[in-house]
Amino acid sequence: MLRRKTVLLSLISLVPFCALAQSPTVNQQQRLIALEKMWDQAQLLRDAAALERLVSPGFINTEWDGTVSDRAKFLADIRDPLYKPITISIHDLSVKLYGSTAIVVGVYHADGRYHDRPYDHVGRFTDTWILIGGSWQCVASHASLLNTR
Repeated sequence: MLRRKTVLLSLISLVPFCALAQSPTVNQQQRLIALEKMWDQAQLLRDAAALERLVSPGFINTEWDGTVSDRAKFLADIRDPLYKPITISIHDLSVKLYGSTAIVVGVYHADGRYHDRPYDHVGRFTDTWILIGGSWQCVASHASLLNTR
């Protein structure tokens, strides 16, 4: 587990140097997709420290059930020992760039247990990222449930 966290932190630090020879737009899109995948790995590993570097201090999260939380609550939920993810994956990603702002849309699958209740969700997410000092930070995330299994 510690090795995975070390690898994850190493990957996060390398993202700015990836794909240097590509166009700026493609490079930024690939960086954002990599960050989204790192986000999922951090959630799966319950690595709140890695997520803390990805979400801005003013982060707002809207969950599939309509619950809204700020950064502190979001990170506390990740640290909660009753949060036991088994699978977190994303696909069908689309990145739209608007200067120093980006919108990432995709489909997610998450299953596990939370407060001793099983969950198995498939949904769509929209994340809003802002480029701050050369680093992308997520300022808002929204999930809509497509179905439960």
